[in-house]
Amino acid sequence: MNQPAIVTEETLLRAAVILRSGGVVAFSTETYYGLAVDPLQHQALERLFRIKQRSRNLPILVLVSGIEQVHLLASELPTMYYRLIDCFWPGPLTLVCPAQPTLPPRLTGDTGTIGLRQSPDETANRLIAVFGGPITATSANISGAEAAVTADEVARIFGAEVDLILDGGTAPGGCGSTLVGVRGESLYCLREGKIAFHAVQTCAALDLEK
Repeated sequence: MNQPAIVTEETLLRAAVILRSGGVVAFSTETYYGLAVDPLQHQALERLFRIKQRSRNLPILVLVSGIEQVHLLASELPTMYYRLIDCFWPGPLTLVCPAQPTLPPRLTGDTGTIGLRQSPDETANRLIAVFGGPITATSANISGAEAAVTADEVARIFGAEVDLILDGGTAPGGCGSTLVGVRGESLYCLREGKIAFHAVQTCAALDLEK
């Protein structure tokens, strides 16, 4: 079994090297444990889909450090998203944006869109900072099964399939992040999670009233 590692500067540096070489790192988020790979590496994405046994037409969500990294992955940021970022980031709100055309099709699921969020989890943000770029954040589970909320659960599920497990403590579990998109001038909900969609709509409406 792959023994979880305490989060230190040394293990974070090791994680960054693993990600740059196409490896997989498990880490805590504000919802569940996630599986990180470099979202721009095709082979790393293929490996991620394989170990999760994930359907090939499903996109992968990505964590960013803030709005600056959004533009590395999104070709456009709808105007109302700026308000939502002010209201809910860092937090469990994933914004679905038009994707940069150069992104790997496996990352977007050939949808032409990319789901992005900024996590409030300390381990997640330290990992992004040391790696120096966005990371994938798909839940640490075999597709269709319960997602792991502890590092030990990740180890039991994946064993040596994951190159490094960063032990960030017990994740809250429960609902995942809320996913929203924009169609025309309207906000819509793809998945309601930890943040009520009504709260997201209310925040977006404040922007329209200005």
